[in-house]
Amino acid sequence: MTLAQSTTLTPLELHRRLSELHPELTVLSPQDLQGRHPGEHFRNFGAGVMVQPATVEGAVALVGWCAENNIAIVPQGGLTGLVGGNVSVAGEVILSTSRLNRILSIEPEGMTATVEAGVTLEALQQAAAEHGLTTGIDLGSRGTATIGGMVSTNAGGILAFRNGVMRHQVLGLEAVLPSGDIFSDLTRVVKVSAGPDLKQLFIGGEGAFGVVTKVVLKLEPQRPYRATAMLGAADARTALSVIRHLRTLPGVTLEAAEMMWPRYIRDHAHLKGLDLSWLEEDASALLVEISAESVDAAAATLEDQLAELWEPLDLKGGIVAKSLDQARRFWDIREDSGFYYAEIPEAASFDVSVPPTRLDAYVAQLESRLKAIDPTYAAYVYGHIADGNLHLTLIRRGPLPQDELRAVEDAVYTGIREAGGSFSAEHGVGLEKRYGYETFTSPAKRALARTLKQALDPKGLFNPGKVPF
Repeated sequence: MTLAQSTTLTPLELHRRLSELHPELTVLSPQDLQGRHPGEHFRNFGAGVMVQPATVEGAVALVGWCAENNIAIVPQGGLTGLVGGNVSVAGEVILSTSRLNRILSIEPEGMTATVEAGVTLEALQQAAAEHGLTTGIDLGSRGTATIGGMVSTNAGGILAFRNGVMRHQVLGLEAVLPSGDIFSDLTRVVKVSAGPDLKQLFIGGEGAFGVVTKVVLKLEPQRPYRATAMLGAADARTALSVIRHLRTLPGVTLEAAEMMWPRYIRDHAHLKGLDLSWLEEDASALLVEISAESVDAAAATLEDQLAELWEPLDLKGGIVAKSLDQARRFWDIREDSGFYYAEIPEAASFDVSVPPTRLDAYVAQLESRLKAIDPTYAAYVYGHIADGNLHLTLIRRGPLPQDELRAVEDAVYTGIREAGGSFSAEHGVGLEKRYGYETFTSPAKRALARTLKQALDPKGLFNPGKVPF
């Protein structure tokens, strides 16, 4: 049962009734939400009423009341999701974790942090840095992405090739179930072999099985002494050879490896005024960053190793950043990845994982499949080369007609599962990737997910209409 089928309460009526529910709840009306930025999707505030619990008890009161009254709940964190997973409609209630924003503890010796779900990644990174530690995950949206949202979407980012994704960073968590009960598994150890690891249901569950309220995360030593370079590579195979070499060096750590295919790097650098005269015309740009015992040691190692690789790998140009400002300009080219939306608003975008050794074949086949749909079609291609996560954007103003969009989706997703990849790497399913989930996920997996959903949320009140259970 969804809210649209079961309730006649307007946003104003919901606001009035929820305002009297619990002292730990802040309830925002449609008027309160009018001045707020809705984040990455203009329909995120469609419900018109937002509830912000300050404690897990407040969240329990809200969820319990909604369960009794058949009111659907849409959990929201930092609103940085890119697939419509936070979209809400009138009659639903937004459960925002923005007031669940306390860093409860950081244990330097145990290298763990316990935080509430609304803590931003950047806030945790800053707090951990005071102890010489950092998170094992990093994202370009670090200033707004919340830990709870990152758990719910199983976020990846630039460190996944080394540390894994959010699933590998979480030691324990607390969540409020659709029944209003609290699931608490706040373990702070890596080794737990005590039956099924049920917290995994909430990691990547996109709020469908409950709302995450607390998380215990692993931390790692901070390595602040960095050197950054941008290199020209003929293909992904060459880039992977550079990455493999840098990962085997003693005394240094490869901190990042990002690749931007020629069309992306050329168009974006032109827009940013970045000089690419050193980069051969048809080359992709590989951005690498290493850490060492000092900035000088990192820079010297990077320069020496690239000189050693230059001829054997036939690198197509390269430049080592000479200052922190220059390194930041390199990173801005990669992290400000939505530059194209000014010219191609609502362009169809995708987030796929392909085994790294198959990237060159996949990109070539994708270009061919797109041209078969329309000879003018082309895509921006960039992403996390070391773990095979590509971001793809069709260079065409959207939204596309439905039949054309389906053809593009088929072109993007075909062969990925058979190769051992995924139609969604780190953004989730939400509303926008439902076709990919229904078409390119195994029937057995989908059936099991529906069984779990029915067991935990029989009325279908948690984040309805997103992951298609």
